[in-house]
Amino acid sequence: MGDTGRHILRIALLQLKSAPGTGAARLEGNLKKALAACGTAKERGADIALLPEMFSMGYDLYARPEEDWLAEAIPKDSPYVTALADAARELHMAVGVTLLEDFSPAPRNTLLLFDRHGREALSYSKVHTCDFGPERRLTPGEDFPVCALDTAAGPVRVGAMICYDREFPETARILMLHGAELILVPNACPMEQNRLAQLRGRAYENMTAVATCNYPEGEPPRAPDCNGHSTLFDGVAYFDGLPGSRDTCVLEADGDEGVFVGELDLDMLRTYRRRENQAETFRRPSLYRELSQEHDLPAEFRRKGKR
Repeated sequence: MGDTGRHILRIALLQLKSAPGTGAARLEGNLKKALAACGTAKERGADIALLPEMFSMGYDLYARPEEDWLAEAIPKDSPYVTALADAARELHMAVGVTLLEDFSPAPRNTLLLFDRHGREALSYSKVHTCDFGPERRLTPGEDFPVCALDTAAGPVRVGAMICYDREFPETARILMLHGAELILVPNACPMEQNRLAQLRGRAYENMTAVATCNYPEGEPPRAPDCNGHSTLFDGVAYFDGLPGSRDTCVLEADGDEGVFVGELDLDMLRTYRRRENQAETFRRPSLYRELSQEHDLPAEFRRKGKR
């Protein structure tokens, strides 16, 4: 809570380059970079620090034999994860840890959120894996959990999407229905105007804050080329007494590597959610049943592959 008595949540987006090399050398290098960035985030007053997608191995899935990068999966109790959980406790700051998780029958693309006491508060695995590319080898997640995260600003209801999940409005809508106030989005792709518009839209239509952490420009070194532009949208489109709408973008980073901290006014968000009529108020779920059914799409929408 800030000096004014308002509940201000400070979110650090750790827009980091992956360490060089592969395998154990890169894993160790990425851990060192993540720990240093967490320290910087704490110095800047952050309550939550978030890493980009699959930071344990730098989302390096392209231009390598699949068996090579699949072998870089690590368990949830690995030294990489436990060191960052310990950092969360020592820094008294929540940390969103991203990894290629060792899992059967195939690895998962996972976010583990540790609270400021170093306790696991949320475990989420990417549901919408990019099955048109190397991610077709991964095991997709099966649910959209939301946790009550203990922070210095008080408890906050937090859920997650990972990169391609944001392409599906159902993801954020389900998280909203589960009570999410903040959605964390580890990312690894170019954040151009349309993807930024998606995030803005997910925040607007669900009255939910959305914090996305991407890799900086030129990362990963072997496609896809990321470009930074990590963002925080607070989801509050209207103020009493303010004509028209306001920009919900609280923070947009440039393309450089760095630690970027944005502030989320939880009191403002909660007041807005109580007052406004978007999101849940006038939904008609009985008319949406087709969304949960399989459909035969026109041929132009079909692509080869598992999906």
